[in-house]
Amino acid sequence: MSAGHANSAALGEGARSFVLFPLGKKRFALPADVVTELARPDRLQAFPHTTPRLTGVLVRRGHIVPVFDVAQVLLGAGAPARKFYLIATRHFGSAREWTAIPVTGECELTAAEVVPPTGGLPGYVVGLLSLEREIVELLDLEKLAAAEVSS
Repeated sequence: MSAGHANSAALGEGARSFVLFPLGKKRFALPADVVTELARPDRLQAFPHTTPRLTGVLVRRGHIVPVFDVAQVLLGAGAPARKFYLIATRHFGSAREWTAIPVTGECELTAAEVVPPTGGLPGYVVGLLSLEREIVELLDLEKLAAAEVSS
């Protein structure tokens, strides 16, 4: 991951840290405290009984990590090929476990203030980050897991 341009002191008391990740030409954000690492492609173990979003598992640091491909939900069927895995923590009932999210490129750590979502954004968008040249949607992994795939 590369360092962001902004820092908490420059943004004021309300700033928090986020990991920005690319999917095609668009970037999305997750709270930094749920992100464990950005991993280079590993050998994805696919199974016959996967779903459109649960595409298999990786083995990372001795853990079996489910691969949760959110690109179809966020971008639709034309999502580009993913190159890296962003390893994040997700809640499964009362347990917290790692989940791998395929992304298309390098991630960036930044600090920003969260603006409430506006308009007709999907329920998994829980805020917006206003950065220098773009508005980035802040995602909630639990809500994203329950979202329908775009067509």
